[in-house]
Amino acid sequence: MRRFLNVGPLLLCTMLFAGQACAQYNFSAIAPIVNQGIANHKLPGAVVIVGHDGKVVFRQAFGMRSLVPDREKMTVDTIFDMASLTKVIATAPAVMQLYQEGKINVDAPVAQYLPAFAANGKGDITIRDLLTHYSGLIPDLPLIEPWYGKQAGYQLAFDSVPLRPPGVRFQYSDVNFIVLGALVEKISGMPLNDYVLKYIFQPMGLKYTRFLPPKSWIQRIAPTQWEHGEAASGIPGSHTFAGDVMLRGVVHDPTSRRMGGVAGHAGLFMDADDLSVYAQNLLDRLNGQPSKFPLSRRVLEKMVAPEQPATGTALRGFGWDIDSHYSSNRGTLFPVGSFGHTGFTGTSVWIDPSSDSYVIILANAVHPNGPTGITELRGEIANVVAVALGIHANGGTLAAHITGYNESLSGMRRWAARNANVQTGIDVLESDHFAELAALALEHGGHLRLGLLTNLTGVDSQGRSTIDVLYHDAAAAVPGLKLTTLFGPESGVSGAYDRPGIPNSTDAATELPVISLYGTTAASRHPSLATLRNLDAVVIDLQDVGVREYTYETLIRYFLEAAAKTGTDIVVLDRPDPINGAFVQGPVSDGPESYVNSMPIPVRNGMTLGELARYDNQQLNLHAPLTVVAMKGWQRGDWYDSTGLSWVDPSPNLHDVEEETLYPALGLIEGTNISVGRGTDTPFEEFGAPWIHGRALAMYLNRRDIPGVRFYPVEFTPDKPYPYAGQQCSAVRILVTARNELNSPELGVEIAAALHRFYPDQYQLQKMNFLLANQQVLAQITAGEDPEYISEGWRPTLEAFMEKRRAALIYPDR
Repeated sequence: MRRFLNVGPLLLCTMLFAGQACAQYNFSAIAPIVNQGIANHKLPGAVVIVGHDGKVVFRQAFGMRSLVPDREKMTVDTIFDMASLTKVIATAPAVMQLYQEGKINVDAPVAQYLPAFAANGKGDITIRDLLTHYSGLIPDLPLIEPWYGKQAGYQLAFDSVPLRPPGVRFQYSDVNFIVLGALVEKISGMPLNDYVLKYIFQPMGLKYTRFLPPKSWIQRIAPTQWEHGEAASGIPGSHTFAGDVMLRGVVHDPTSRRMGGVAGHAGLFMDADDLSVYAQNLLDRLNGQPSKFPLSRRVLEKMVAPEQPATGTALRGFGWDIDSHYSSNRGTLFPVGSFGHTGFTGTSVWIDPSSDSYVIILANAVHPNGPTGITELRGEIANVVAVALGIHANGGTLAAHITGYNESLSGMRRWAARNANVQTGIDVLESDHFAELAALALEHGGHLRLGLLTNLTGVDSQGRSTIDVLYHDAAAAVPGLKLTTLFGPESGVSGAYDRPGIPNSTDAATELPVISLYGTTAASRHPSLATLRNLDAVVIDLQDVGVREYTYETLIRYFLEAAAKTGTDIVVLDRPDPINGAFVQGPVSDGPESYVNSMPIPVRNGMTLGELARYDNQQLNLHAPLTVVAMKGWQRGDWYDSTGLSWVDPSPNLHDVEEETLYPALGLIEGTNISVGRGTDTPFEEFGAPWIHGRALAMYLNRRDIPGVRFYPVEFTPDKPYPYAGQQCSAVRILVTARNELNSPELGVEIAAALHRFYPDQYQLQKMNFLLANQQVLAQITAGEDPEYISEGWRPTLEAFMEKRRAALIYPDR
């Protein structure tokens, strides 16, 4: 009993669900919005359906289905030209089915399956790029010259010239989905319309959903627009319409019409009830409920999560819109991470898994003379529904929950300048009167011989050093506690050394011995087992920089490995990831373990030092006794300048957040024969050498359209003892214009590739691998491959790392 006459929503709810709780929802504001739109000639009529908690709670038709040549009242069973909803209802699910069956790889170049598509420099465009509209392709096929037929459309798409490299910028393009339609047909061996009917629509029991609707449906189909002259080619077997024709049952989109009415971007017809069934099955699958949706839960979760390049500011799933300038039908109250799509003819759907809700608005807003604009109306209805259902915006939590945040910048970028009041681990320890250390003292028989690994960054919110706090306050508060030993990392306890071979020393204030862990041999960089056996616990308070090559991350592993053998408790007083914990970027290391590559992790791991300690302990099966004193008030998207904490240089060459932002990029090339500004006032903000041409290199890098940065030529002369000391270097300065759009490890690869391209004889690229620690990426740079393509290649291992990382995380996504 799915078909009904135009009855009121509450009556429908009662009929369908025997007076269940849907009557509590007040949707009375929907009718005035739609009726005002009709009165203002924004649309002739519409069908609105709202679903919630597995039920249809609102279903109503408004206005007229047709104004000309005859007036017809809108009914709830009206069939609509879905326009671009074709992309998400038909084509994208078909592509994801092929992915689920292992027949395609979304990160593979399209040309691997459709060789003709490689023409005109499109060989690096991936299926992912098409699905997310980051391919750089033209928005539509040319319509100035006459052409007809599906194959002609495919050939035009294959021959098209991209506007920009893939992965750089969001550009909504019908051509993306025309090519995806061709891909489905090539891999499945079936016409697109036959494939989706058999494998998507019929399994869900959709009765009024298909391309090329039969004549028996015509009376129920909402007409769209007058078509004038030769451009109005009909469905297969028909002739070009002569004169003015009202399109009804013939696809409105002219490109799809020229292709015979079946294309990956447009051509689908559907009624609101079928779309309601589709949306509910999708929600049920996502929520682990019985469902006929023809994708597995795992694959569907991937499809509706942000999948655009990590630097992309427009959030797009595989087909679905999540947060872009096209997502007006989300309104302002549905959370980021819900998803939907619109169609040019006036159709739209928005789906929210967190509240088990959807909003369907189907209209023929182009009738009779073209689009009038219903963007505002869609958003207003979405807000009314959200209020009625008690939904509220959650600042990106849903997106973060789904993706682990690597491929979702939306929620984070909305909070980039959050004014927080973060308490670090040492502040928390002080505020709870050293309870964690008191508990350990009890475990050790009423005494606690304490070691401390720290440097000048180990300070509390009052500016007191952690050394002093533990030596005096903790000892006074916890009976039996005594700080006996200090450990110094790279740069030493004072943070003043910028060289290896730091000797052991004595702390002047406390007269405690300081054991240096930055000697000249591998053994001298490990804490000795003998030393740890004389300690009951070691507290670690260091400000990390969130980059793999920073040696504090390796030092954490060394302490955990030693503690696993001695039973010494490790207590990490946590501090922020200064470049935020939301981004996980760069290639995962595959090189030999070293002091700058403790284990296979990406350049930018998106973890605090406490989380990294948990990760090491889990992944290496160390089972070391580990306690992390977590921060209070820190969120994953917080940059250091959002925390309210005072800045302390974590090393002699990292002076502010700007330099830390660029460190994952320039740190990758530091091991080569290029200066990264050490010995100047702006280390890690510029790079150069006496043998480069800074102006030409800056011009080339700017032409690369790298998101989030600009380049300009400078000159500098480093001081001793740094590379090119006393020599004037032609150089490039990097200006960060949008740090949330910047993929800093990819920037490092871009710079290395540019240096190798222009200075193959001078630039010693092979030395890069000591810090890059990825032989495949180095080989690709050496071979001259485009960095955009190289970065796509490391995505699978990055995603695998993120899955493992999830269990170690402490702090919320928001």
